[in-house]
Amino acid sequence: MVCAQVEASPGRCWQKVLYERQPFPDNYVDHRFLEELRKNIHARRYQYGAVVFETGGVIQQLCSVCVFVVIWWYMDDGLLPPQWLFGAGLASSLVGYVLFDVIDLGAGRRASGRTRWADLRSTLVFIAFTYGFSPLLKTLTESVSTDTIYAMSVFMLLGHLIFFDYGANAAIVSSTLSLNMAIFASVCLASRLPRALHTFATVTFAIQIFALWPMLQKKLKARTPCCYVGVTLLFALAALAGLLTLSGVAALLFSLLLVSISFLCPYCLLRLQLHKDNIHGPWDEAEIKDDLSKFLM
Repeated sequence: MVCAQVEASPGRCWQKVLYERQPFPDNYVDHRFLEELRKNIHARRYQYGAVVFETGGVIQQLCSVCVFVVIWWYMDDGLLPPQWLFGAGLASSLVGYVLFDVIDLGAGRRASGRTRWADLRSTLVFIAFTYGFSPLLKTLTESVSTDTIYAMSVFMLLGHLIFFDYGANAAIVSSTLSLNMAIFASVCLASRLPRALHTFATVTFAIQIFALWPMLQKKLKARTPCCYVGVTLLFALAALAGLLTLSGVAALLFSLLLVSISFLCPYCLLRLQLHKDNIHGPWDEAEIKDDLSKFLM
């Protein structure tokens, strides 16, 4: 009532300014104030298929950790010779290297300026250093108890999954930290294997699956989405098959986790999106959209 009487005062209308003294209370607004109310103007509308497609990165990284743990288990039980693991990893890396160039017809290589000879030289240097330091890596954690090694490995692999770059623009993302945590976990687990050759093969395989494989899958996702989906499905089936040989219960729980992440979580996201209610109006902070660089010269 007071506001209406004040607004009806002759010769003076309320203005939305702070630099001028007006005969109105500080908390006064007129009927035009809420006319500028807008809801969800910056809210993103998701499609179920697109969200399911984006979960492929999470699925592949979970499967990478699962495959690495299964391979390490086979090595620890003596079911997989280290020579076979190194040979299979070397052949897979060669196939992935060729695919990486074929997908974009060598555009990425030309942009980076690296030659095949430089890549071969880096590979040989890495293999030589890893093989030479494998006895040291084997005895690096002798003074640490096995339970502590397993606990550290679990936390490091969880950290690898948390900080991995899934394509989201978030402060928590750190590709370097994620890779370092995965390699640290692989070194810890490899130090509990029988011989130095086992350690060498395991660390080399960890580099291939945690460093090289994500580069190829990002290239597949950007260039050939259909192949990316097919590779994700095959990789998930391979991880489940390997885990099934160790524990049926673990394979069942892992399959439920993959299904939940791929289909249930996107459905929940879309359902929650319907309840999103962000309001925007004259009360928002001012945004300077002009180019102010000329004033900073």
